[in-house]
Amino acid sequence: MRIGLLGAGRIGAFHAGTLAAHPDVTELMVADADPGRAREVAAARGATALPVDDLFARRPDAVVIASTTAAHAGLIARAARAGVPAFCEKPVAVDLARTVSALDTVTQTGALLQIGFQRRFDAGYAAAREALRAGRVGRLHTVRTVSSDPAPPPPAYVPLSGGLYRDCLIHDFDLLRWVTGREVTEVYATGSNEGEEFFRAAGDADTAAALLTLEGGVLATATATRYHAAGYDVRMELAGTADQVVVGVGPRAPLSSLEPADVAAGDAGRGAGQGAGAGTRWSGFLERFAPAYRAELDVFLRVARSELPNPCEGREALRALLVAEACELSRHERRPVTVAEVEAAAQACASEPNGVVV
Repeated sequence: MRIGLLGAGRIGAFHAGTLAAHPDVTELMVADADPGRAREVAAARGATALPVDDLFARRPDAVVIASTTAAHAGLIARAARAGVPAFCEKPVAVDLARTVSALDTVTQTGALLQIGFQRRFDAGYAAAREALRAGRVGRLHTVRTVSSDPAPPPPAYVPLSGGLYRDCLIHDFDLLRWVTGREVTEVYATGSNEGEEFFRAAGDADTAAALLTLEGGVLATATATRYHAAGYDVRMELAGTADQVVVGVGPRAPLSSLEPADVAAGDAGRGAGQGAGAGTRWSGFLERFAPAYRAELDVFLRVARSELPNPCEGREALRALLVAEACELSRHERRPVTVAEVEAAAQACASEPNGVVV
């Protein structure tokens, strides 16, 4: 397969390594808004650096979109109009209007779009989904998720990211749906800023929490922060009437046990009290989810060849974004917000005769 990679930043460079090493990829073409960065990544992987127009002119068999978020919607629409299967990192766009417009283009052209919610391909989350469906936890009543970054992103990234709910917690919102099989119906969210001023200047929060109600009355909490120097901490707990299962608590989890038995054993300050020294804690998302990132691209190549059904089509991204939008509205207006309220706004976008130019 001849694959085009659109975006050569941190995640783009990682994807370049995955694609270049994949046995089904015979040619890799790399484009980026920064031509020098595209050349650097291409040279490291034996690929060809091209401008975006030239890349599309070569009619790749599929494209992987790993550009800045602001460029996602336009590149999705361009790939759809060209009839090129596309994989795109989340989100489709940072607002509902552009998301709906891009997805409408995909629908109208009948194009293939797979969204990059890589945690769906993580072994732990897949096991949690299966445990729930097998009845291991009994009647599910509570879900808890945590997403904590070791350090803030660069200041220039924050105004373009869409904010903590759309950029970070959107993964948790997607997983709530995917793991439990239930939609979020209502949220109550808040956020705080006690760290760098650039978060507040961008209208964002550096720490956030949300209480979510799912179909059937299941309650969920989702928390996130940009400040967790102990390491990269991503977890999910599923509590039911029969058992409680957890993803993300292992020897590399950045947790320190203060239980007397652990302290006596000399494990205080070690990951989850299981003897993992601080040096082995997860340092970031690329390290923690490297196998999942590789797995999702392998599946995408097979989906593009019509060998597998699409595991995460574009409307899945819209459902997660609706929850994120509801949280942002709740944070700003300090009130509970139903997802149906936000969905009505999305449907209004779809009903506009001219849509949004992307």
